[in-house]
Amino acid sequence: MLKTMKTIPVFLIFVAVVLAQLFVPAKMIFDQEKVISKGTAYKFKTAPVDPSDPFKGKYIYLNYELNSAASTDSTWVYGAPIYLSLATDSLGFAKLHRISKDTPNHQNYVKAKVNWYSAHEKTVTFSLPFDEFYMNETKAYDAEIAHVKAQRDSVANNTYALVYVLNGRGVLENVFINNIPIAEYVEKE
Repeated sequence: MLKTMKTIPVFLIFVAVVLAQLFVPAKMIFDQEKVISKGTAYKFKTAPVDPSDPFKGKYIYLNYELNSAASTDSTWVYGAPIYLSLATDSLGFAKLHRISKDTPNHQNYVKAKVNWYSAHEKTVTFSLPFDEFYMNETKAYDAEIAHVKAQRDSVANNTYALVYVLNGRGVLENVFINNIPIAEYVEKE
């Protein structure tokens, strides 16, 4: 009788740990899917690099043209949150509507991090939180090469990332070259 009483709490702890391990990834997936289904899609112009991380795998690291804003507020500090209210330009690409230190009261904004403030140029530079696009390891290098070639192309706006934005979160859905998803583009090459 005493032995079964000791095993019940151990079993309950085991069940709680298993449920927690299932809940956390499920919640992360649910949150990402919510942003994609209810968020607004924005196209961000890109410039690539292709690092490899032994723990994360192969991915394309994306730099964005949208990485700074004019600001006369000289109190921006490295790592501080910056809220970027977004709009679209006439070609459908994301553009900055406004920056703020406070959370906006609408859905179409991204929470980013300040890199630095230039008092001379009166600009604040920031990093967008969706800068890694993961791919099949066999295609990542070819994707990087294709992306670099497309960046050198004389056609403007031929490479971009499609990002869904909702309430400060951004989910990178895909990277495109000439309006073709990058994985398909690499297969054609």
